[in-house]
Amino acid sequence: MALSLLARSNPLASAEAQLRILADTPSCPPFESRLDAAGLFPLHATGITVFQVNVGKLCNQTCRHCHVDAGPDRKEVMSRETTELCIKALAQTDIPTLDITGGAPELNPHFRWLVEQARDLGRHVMDRCNLTVLLIPSQSDLAEFLARHRVEIIASLPYYRPSQTDAQRGDGVFEKSIQALQLLNRIGYGVEGSGLSLNLVHNPVGAFLPPKQEAIEAQFRRELKRSHGVVFNHLYTITNMPISRFLEFLVESGNYEGYMERLVNAFNPTAASGVMCRYTLSVGWDGTLYDCDFNQMLDLPINHGAPQHIRDFDPAQFQTRRIVTGNHCYGCTAGAGSSCGGAVT
Repeated sequence: MALSLLARSNPLASAEAQLRILADTPSCPPFESRLDAAGLFPLHATGITVFQVNVGKLCNQTCRHCHVDAGPDRKEVMSRETTELCIKALAQTDIPTLDITGGAPELNPHFRWLVEQARDLGRHVMDRCNLTVLLIPSQSDLAEFLARHRVEIIASLPYYRPSQTDAQRGDGVFEKSIQALQLLNRIGYGVEGSGLSLNLVHNPVGAFLPPKQEAIEAQFRRELKRSHGVVFNHLYTITNMPISRFLEFLVESGNYEGYMERLVNAFNPTAASGVMCRYTLSVGWDGTLYDCDFNQMLDLPINHGAPQHIRDFDPAQFQTRRIVTGNHCYGCTAGAGSSCGGAVT
């Protein structure tokens, strides 16, 4: 059923095809019905504490699980004009955190300007880094730049062993990631008392939910220190969302129905009440506004009367806006929940 809906002329499904697959899954009741039963429908924002900006889909890697469908051939890159609109919008608020993501956000030519402007506004800045970008010759001073501006690094590392990481991210990526982590440690990142935060992100290599965050963090901490001398502050677990490349993997491997059933059966009302879309505003590379990065990749902009582009930014209209939801949202509400900051509960 689902396989026939994928656009085979393109190795990745269109957003429209993905939404159709998710909506037509027999074992997957409408997400809104589960929210309603939990007393949470319609879901509304509770304010904005994170201003998340996706500066483009350009990346030096092509990962199997990537919900952004990022890669070296992607041309979608946020312009200087849109970047300036983001800073103008941020300056109108007291939102404490700017969360910069991609692609590899550092490859956007305006990335460093965005960091500098946000820090001048007194905001905390987070960089969602794939680690290997730090080793590109053109980015040889990137680690020092991030440290100088006290940027928190959120680094993706699927596993603490090479086979699992390389299976998801490409041959040799684990070794390069370790080199980048060692570089960051040398300049103080992840070192106690340095004030330079280095947090890792783990997502499963396969069609299952992540383990308990505290348990897997302890394993990562022990194994990375013992085998590579690497230290870090925290580890966040993130559920693989059933969209884009991971959705295609699920369908082609015959795991789609089972994975969605697993997500549905693990729906947690407590996790649903704390999902990141309730406190995050997401900006796409072209300035379109979304409730979260996942909605962004499914072309589901903010709706229900709030402005849909950063040029029309009005803080008051986003504080309690109604959130756009769909069956992909089961990914954020299963088990302990999942967000850009890890488990919810």
